[in-house]
Amino acid sequence: MQQRHQIYQCSVCNTVVEVLRPGADQQEVCHKPIVISPKTHDVGEEKHIPVVTTTDKGIHVTVGSIAHPMEASHYIEWIEIIAETRTYRAYLTPGAKPEADFPPMEGPLLIRELCNIHGLWETTVS
Repeated sequence: MQQRHQIYQCSVCNTVVEVLRPGADQQEVCHKPIVISPKTHDVGEEKHIPVVTTTDKGIHVTVGSIAHPMEASHYIEWIEIIAETRTYRAYLTPGAKPEADFPPMEGPLLIRELCNIHGLWETTVS
């Protein structure tokens, strides 16, 4: 699941690209592609790991055990759930809550989010 959903970011212009189907050669993003390796453990005061709650309406994801800041200079760009045959993504904006709701689905699930400063974070749910 993860190989086909690799995230690259250009070190020159900051463009972010998700690979949906890998090719034979190295992926290119603008000038200098860098693979964004997801982080899986919080360090420090700010919390980034997605927190997943199952509700009667589906899946609720909150970024951080303590709500992540959503300021113009520091915010969560998107939250994504990758299931076996589907991918769902919610785009967020500064001032919004760092959370999103998704339809019901069964695991295993990969839940990721992208912080505009601290990069890609993920957790898995069985």
